[in-house]
Amino acid sequence: MSGSQPYPFERNRYYPGKMLTSGDFQAEQNYYINKDRFLNSLMYGSGVVCGMGVFSLDDLSILIESGVAIDGSGREIVIDSSTVKKLSAIEGFDDLTGTTATLRVRYKEQNIHSVYSVNHKDADEEYEFNRVSEGYELFLTDQEEEIFSFDGESEFLTKEVLFKSENFIGELSVPSRVCKGKNVKITMEIRKLSTADLRLSCRGILEIPAFLTAEGEHEFEIGAEDVRLMQGESLVKEYWVNVQDTAAVETDIILRSGSASAFENENAISTSTNFSMKVRMSHVTPLELVSREAGRINLEMRGIGQSEDSVRLADIRLIRTEEAYLIEDVNENEVKHYVMAPAQELLRNRYISYYIKDVELRKDKAAITTLSQPTQSGEKPADLTNVISTGTLEIPLGKNARQGDIRYSGEIAHGLGRGNVYVEIGYDYVSDETGIGANSKNTIYGNPTLFGRQNEPLIDVETAVKVLNDKGSFVVAARLLRDVDYLVLSFRWVAIRFPAGEEIELTEDYYDKSISVDTPTVVMGTKESHFFGVRFNNMKTTSITYELTSPGSGEISSDGIYTAPSKEGVYEIRIYCTDMPVICTYAYAIVKKKLLEDGQVQDTGAGAGAAPGAGAGPLAGVKF
Repeated sequence: MSGSQPYPFERNRYYPGKMLTSGDFQAEQNYYINKDRFLNSLMYGSGVVCGMGVFSLDDLSILIESGVAIDGSGREIVIDSSTVKKLSAIEGFDDLTGTTATLRVRYKEQNIHSVYSVNHKDADEEYEFNRVSEGYELFLTDQEEEIFSFDGESEFLTKEVLFKSENFIGELSVPSRVCKGKNVKITMEIRKLSTADLRLSCRGILEIPAFLTAEGEHEFEIGAEDVRLMQGESLVKEYWVNVQDTAAVETDIILRSGSASAFENENAISTSTNFSMKVRMSHVTPLELVSREAGRINLEMRGIGQSEDSVRLADIRLIRTEEAYLIEDVNENEVKHYVMAPAQELLRNRYISYYIKDVELRKDKAAITTLSQPTQSGEKPADLTNVISTGTLEIPLGKNARQGDIRYSGEIAHGLGRGNVYVEIGYDYVSDETGIGANSKNTIYGNPTLFGRQNEPLIDVETAVKVLNDKGSFVVAARLLRDVDYLVLSFRWVAIRFPAGEEIELTEDYYDKSISVDTPTVVMGTKESHFFGVRFNNMKTTSITYELTSPGSGEISSDGIYTAPSKEGVYEIRIYCTDMPVICTYAYAIVKKKLLEDGQVQDTGAGAGAAPGAGAGPLAGVKF
């Protein structure tokens, strides 16, 4: 049946007096057989349902376990009992040309049970076979790519090439439609095209106007270092972002101009200078979106290419000489494809619970999950998780700690996000003072010597805290004021976030509220695109409007993606809060034509896409 179309379906029509022949009975069987196989191919696809493991028994033989598979035409392939085969006895072995063979199994029918034919007309037709046995056949082929079939991902994903050479290719992919308010994965895949022994390093910066990273940013860096792959192998890196719930119905993912670079060993290779990937945004749920995208593939699309009439079981690497061979390795990983049978759903769910836990990506800079540390235990009140955080830490002293020694804790995440956070450290100790309570645990904030007695001194130690505002963490330093024989100092820390932005409710007063552009001045080529990201200072995130201050200045989208005109010049973009136009700022695009043959922007005295120096105005330091 391979390569044939089982539909449209025809079945027998019975009526009084109809004379039935063997052709009618064959049509009756074909109708139900073809219906079952048609549904198998649509509902399950092709692959292994269960079993069919392949193992090397010795240097010459393999074991194939019993199991069930479905081929590309929907036919069931059943290996009813485990079987041992010498590799040289399997069909196709003598035709192998390489050192890696692919073991396949295919459906095979065989006529059995010879019986006497009453109505035979020829002496050669005196006997007929009375049954058809549905079996299987194993065979070997040289390792090769899968037979072409329609790839639904080509319709579901939007792809762009980051870099390409005769040795490597790097591609970026993202779903062409995304769901507002949900997370989505952006994938970078690096594939090795040649056998050359090279290492690859690459990087680039993606600007994502309608998305947010886990750190609350509208851009992030992609890349990989010292990648070594075999021919045909791939390295896949995943980047998760959150889709903002905006009024836009379409957005772009932009490769920042001039940010992409790729090197094979120390040699630069060609990279994309600037591209944008169109992505449509909708309010449907991911399940609705995926179900619609998967279901829209019609029969003509499925019929493109040739359906495989066999199922791959394993790749077998051989060591071959002129007179013999040895089985070096049997590999089933990424070779054998399994069918997702509904009967296995409960078992799959139980197994997958060991690997997956639903975690929401952080949607703003303040909502940063607390990082667990070996010497830290967070104890945050449930109703103040974004305002106050507390925990314990230990600083090891080691043996023979002496007066004046300084010890440091590791970097500790306080869980309140980046920004101004106050951290106080208290010294933990066990008291045996009867007036306070025998053997009770106490914490002293400040100078512990004030609570010590002459006959019961406390450990004299002074502390300092270094808060890493941009990282959302802190480091504690402790200096001993006397010799001690303790190995560990125990402290309790309390972190308090300073009220700012959305925590200060000013209804009509705009004092201290402002917005700023991540990169207020950019140098770019004609017709190139750049995203002007905005930061909110002492105010909550709100809707932003972008507008050009003069005609012929190019184009600016509602997401803040500016496309330069074909004419050189300096163009101004006004950016303001839609609901509070008085809060505004300006950005500038310096558009220059690419005059050099190597594709680099001509030097204008400022780095392409770079902001001016600290403390300078938007156009300071730029030569015209």
